Amino acid sequence: MYPSVKSRYSEFVELLRESGPFEKDTAAFEMQIIQDPVRAKEIRDYFQLETLYDADADTWTKALAIGKFVATNIPHDNQEIEPEHRNAIDLWEYTKNVAPAFNCRLHSILTFELMLAAGLDARFVTCLPEDENDNDCHVMNEVWLPELGKWAMIDSDMDGNYASDLDGTPLSLREIREHYIAGDQMQYHPRFKKATTKVNEHYSYMAKNTYWFRCAEILSYYQEDPDNREREVCRQINLGPKGFDAFLEKESSVNTTDADTFWAAPKKSSL
Repeated sequence: MYPSVKSRYSEFVELLRESGPFEKDTAAFEMQIIQDPVRAKEIRDYFQLETLYDADADTWTKALAIGKFVATNIPHDNQEIEPEHRNAIDLWEYTKNVAPAFNCRLHSILTFELMLAAGLDARFVTCLPEDENDNDCHVMNEVWLPELGKWAMIDSDMDGNYASDLDGTPLSLREIREHYIAGDQMQYHPRFKKATTKVNEHYSYMAKNTYWFRCAEILSYYQEDPDNREREVCRQINLGPKGFDAFLEKESSVNTTDADTFWAAPKKSSL
């Protein structure tokens, strides 16, 4: 599933250490999440989400339950037939009627919509390497944990995983990157189970793919569905270290080094 990257772990970490800083700049943006109560209920009913967790469970427990559900039911594959629609219900139907598996981006879109329907503030983030000739990136979810006042990464692709510090506190993508740079140990939890601090393929893979990040400024249901319910296409926010020129540019992209705003608590609204 992974490129052969384990032998290059030290190289990827050194690139992170040599990168410029994240710092406040003049780019103006605000990360937002829009809830749609009608669509949320449709998804909850279709997937019977309330059967996955206790109603009074904390945010992280609910997020883990959803991540495990997606990872258990949908393997990783680079799909040969692109789904006609990219939303939670249609993606699930795709795995039943077209192909049983799909890539990390579709995993993240599905997981994002399930989390949103469960009342969690979540998003999907593209994690990219420094090398513009490396066309392998990874897309993962983050969920906002109000109990801790921070984001936490959760990945439903490649059998599922998350990262934590040595005390078991889940880490955000920002914190994962900072742990690599500082040389601090962290734990990856493959298949959401026993933690490992060993430098394995996934540990190295994420050292490669936390150089810079991309996320839509405004997120909601049908985010990348051709039938996006006439929502205006929002800007993509590219967060990279100072002095780095983001590649894979889109016309609506905003380049920034402002990590504090990128990882701030999201603004919330409802249709």
